[in-house]
Amino acid sequence: MDLSGIGHHRLQLRWVSSAEGKLFADYVGDVTDTITGLGKFDVAAHRLPLAAIRRTLETPRVRWLTGMEKELVEHKNVYGEKIDPSRYQDVLHGAITHEYNKSLVLVSLAETEGQEVRQLAEKTGLDLLTVSNCLVELEKIGLAELEGYEGQHPKFIRTAA
Repeated sequence: MDLSGIGHHRLQLRWVSSAEGKLFADYVGDVTDTITGLGKFDVAAHRLPLAAIRRTLETPRVRWLTGMEKELVEHKNVYGEKIDPSRYQDVLHGAITHEYNKSLVLVSLAETEGQEVRQLAEKTGLDLLTVSNCLVELEKIGLAELEGYEGQHPKFIRTAA
């Protein structure tokens, strides 16, 4: 949520037992106060980041890492090693950042046919190198391809895959 510019305060997850009604009510009050304090959320202004967040959360890499956190941090991996929680969070954050950037480029490609790297960088707010690297990865997995050139500038499209 912070990567997207939306902010992590707009989304909260709490585990509460059905026997903890008072605690649940307190959490709902806290979240309501927080959201109210942040003001109205403009969905249209955050359309691309929201689509990228959704796609990021659906990627196998992020799903696997989040699903395995407890196992890898509290127990041991296949090599018999227990992973330090802060190291795990660094790995998870890096993976989420990478997948979010790739998703942001992909959803931006879907909006307009034939976009140059510079256009994608302006639309996404990512630097040129990050956009270029994302396009290479998206091409490798068949989600983007080179459409052609405008002068010396390559133009990319999202594929149907």
